[in-house]
Amino acid sequence: MNTRLIVPLLCIGAIAFACGPRPHNEASATAPARPVAQTPGLRRTPGRHDGEVATNLVVLRDGDDLRFAMHVANAGSKSIELTFPDGQTHDVLVVDSIGRPLWRWSEGRMFTQAMRNSALNGGDTLRIAETWEHPAAHGTLTAIATLRSTNYPVERRVAFVLP
Repeated sequence: MNTRLIVPLLCIGAIAFACGPRPHNEASATAPARPVAQTPGLRRTPGRHDGEVATNLVVLRDGDDLRFAMHVANAGSKSIELTFPDGQTHDVLVVDSIGRPLWRWSEGRMFTQAMRNSALNGGDTLRIAETWEHPAAHGTLTAIATLRSTNYPVERRVAFVLP
């Protein structure tokens, strides 16, 4: 495959994922999710071994909820193996304008203590989506999504405003 086509195809895939079907609950029935903010395109992150990953973070407003979608794509043609130190593969943190934590997806959750690996074939995308239900915060906030891989660590930030 022509490598110049990978980034546009990944962008199209991210848009298709963000616009895909929603669960049939009251929040999604009353108001469709709309983008609040997203990182400007895919950013490539080289790993400690051969290969690199391209990532994107999107924040969507879905009724009263906020949804965070991070896409981690294998930007190469060869398979890579993501290594995680435990069962927690990712995290999402929301901070206010002065950096105080307001919400963390992993807070109060328990994860296995066993190392694990996850293969990502060339051109494949790992999609991570989490929801902050009924946020009470307002103003300028920043979402920080982290892929906790030891060999391909990724952190993406995006600022957004809640009225």
